[in-house]
Amino acid sequence: MRVYLIGYMGSGKSKTADLLAKIFKCNHLDTDQLIEEKTGKSITSIFQSEGQEYFRTIERDVLQSIRNGNKVVSTGGGTPCYYDNMDWMNSIGITVYLEANAGLLFHRLALSREGRPLIESLNDIELMEQITGHLAVRVPVYRKAMITINAASMNVKSLAEKIKAFKKI
Repeated sequence: MRVYLIGYMGSGKSKTADLLAKIFKCNHLDTDQLIEEKTGKSITSIFQSEGQEYFRTIERDVLQSIRNGNKVVSTGGGTPCYYDNMDWMNSIGITVYLEANAGLLFHRLALSREGRPLIESLNDIELMEQITGHLAVRVPVYRKAMITINAASMNVKSLAEKIKAFKKI
């Protein structure tokens, strides 16, 4: 079983993936971490030196290299929105959208901008505009996930049960 966690940055994908991997007794893979390992560069430095288009190409390659075995994969916030990534994840695994509103995301991201190239130089107003603008475009893609869970009130054990039940259908 492969589980892909999707959602906007700050929605809790990495933390949730860690916990789910423990429950399912499998590996947690983070696409951003895999990109950094593959390129030998930080995500910020890739964006600065190569640009977003190059990053998205590497991101797709890394995502599609995750093939065999049981894994919980936390993806970057934009991953499902580029190329055929969302359809590909849906075709080979279970996708879970950690849904979070702009207010919650702003609250979480305002304190953790460093290392996030799309937001690290933004002031508070620009950050909120960025979040709301991205959500307007990304939410329709995120909603293609097989399971949607509220990131603010999520219970990981309950989510694990939903994933197990979904797998049986």
